Amino acid sequence: MRIEGVIFDLDGTLLDTLEDIADSVNRVLRANGFPIHQLEAFRFFVGDGSRMLVKRALPENERSDASVACYLSAFKKDYAKAWDVKTKPYPGIPELLNHLMQTHVRMAVCSNKPHAFTVLCVEKLLHQWRFDPIVGQNRRYPKKPAPDSALAIAHAMGISPSEALFVGDSGVDMQTATAAGMLPVGAAWGFRPEKELLENGSMYVARSPLDVIKVIRGSLKV
Repeated sequence: MRIEGVIFDLDGTLLDTLEDIADSVNRVLRANGFPIHQLEAFRFFVGDGSRMLVKRALPENERSDASVACYLSAFKKDYAKAWDVKTKPYPGIPELLNHLMQTHVRMAVCSNKPHAFTVLCVEKLLHQWRFDPIVGQNRRYPKKPAPDSALAIAHAMGISPSEALFVGDSGVDMQTATAAGMLPVGAAWGFRPEKELLENGSMYVARSPLDVIKVIRGSLKV
């Protein structure tokens, strides 16, 4: 079946956001006298929404609902001011997106990042390309790996789930794609290891963004 649409995760898939996220969380931790974390730790802190990110970064004795809410608010304020200092598209992403536009393949974004931040990131750093719709974490849909947001995106694009690739860098993304009946493509250039992608249902592992084109053409080996 022809692929009519590609739904992308954002962090770790389209944009390398890790350093700005890590720097922001670490500023909040340092300001409150807590230990900070190395950059690599944040590869496993992210992926399940900003609340879980902050909870994982906090010391275990500071993870009550009240504490998490307090430091989450501080993180959001800090990140809003400095989210785009180091964040940029991954190498190969512009070429992939150009190809999809030229071949009239629809594109959308499905992220567990808060919706307003998701839209802001796309509009500022990926404005050359059309993503419709853009869906971040919001009250309307449960977070990934629930398939609700991905299915709503496919409906809005006017395609069936089986006509869509879901490209993401985490096990959560692969679970989302599988639950939605979409083709799961693991973005191995992102935050998480290939092993996690394969263990969570990735049908293809793309080691560079241009490998996604090979998946669409049917020329990338499983």
